Formats: sequence, C-alpha cells, structure tokens
Amino acid sequence: MSDLLKKAISLGWGLTIMSKEKVESIVDDLVKRGELAPSESKQLVEKLIERGSEEQSKFKELVNEQVRSALQNMGLATAKEVEELTRRVAELEIQLAELQQP
Repeated sequence: MSDLLKKAISLGWGLTIMSKEKVESIVDDLVKRGELAPSESKQLVEKLIERGSEEQSKFKELVNEQVRSALQNMGLATAKEVEELTRRVAELEIQLAELQQP
C-alpha cells in the first residue's frame, strides 16, 4: 500500500466511517459529562458530519487515484481504448467483406 493511501486512511478514517447517529451519540455524551454546552451540540454535530463528508470525498478520490495509477502501471487498456479498437475492427470487417465480394 502506498504512503499516500496510508496517510489518507489515517487522516480521516474515524469521521469517514462514522454515522450521523454515532456522531450525535458522542456529542450527547460530551453534553452529559458537561464538556460541551447543550447550545453548542447541534453546531458541533453539523461540523463533524460536514468534516466526515469532506474526508470521505477525499478518501474516495485518493482510492480512485491509486486504482487508476495501478491499472495504468499494469498496462491495461481503458474502456475508451477498447471501444476504439472494437470500432476499428468492425470497420475492417466491413472493408474485408467488401473486398471478398465478387
């Protein structure tokens, strides 16, 4: 696993995988223990959910980037390249069929 992917995982993994209910539960516990004012709880939940969403987007992009890089390094054809080759083969088959007609 590349260092970039490892950093992405450690950077925001906690918020990325947490559900809204879990975040709300943690914030409620902070309020119950007196570590957070009740008036601040909703704002903190929204901020944590937003941060989690941002981290999830960043994580997905990093994973996509790593997959693209790995596929490129393997020398595999892209879907677009396969489509182009398929189109060219179809054209050549037509030309060949025309040449073989008496």
